[in-house]
Amino acid sequence: MSGHAQDLDHGHDGHGEHDDNAYHATVRGYVIGFLLSLVLTAIPFWLVMDKVLPSSSSTALVILGFAAVQIVVHMVYFLHMNTKVEGGWSMLALIFTVVMVVILLAGSIWVMYHLNTNMMPSHDMTEVRTAP
Repeated sequence: MSGHAQDLDHGHDGHGEHDDNAYHATVRGYVIGFLLSLVLTAIPFWLVMDKVLPSSSSTALVILGFAAVQIVVHMVYFLHMNTKVEGGWSMLALIFTVVMVVILLAGSIWVMYHLNTNMMPSHDMTEVRTAP
């Protein structure tokens, strides 16, 4: 046999090489991700439908927490994001994106709050003055 034929026999044709650091998806991983997604969706629905928490603001905060956890579940189990994929560059890009979004949202909220505070007329200015 030639050297090329031996490589094909042993599966070393260059197309089927596996990186030891790469994430290998399994059915078990998809099932775990799916079940976690179902639970993380059902609990907020239950919280809202049965009005478990006393105030709507606390319910909203808990739902936002569940949403954040569900985002992480989707990224890990379905998008296969971890520190080993693509040499860590996809995780670095994700961290950069999250930091930029947080800066953008926090800055926007800060600017809007201060514009609202500084641009709204005070009570003294809204009184109607009568002519003498």
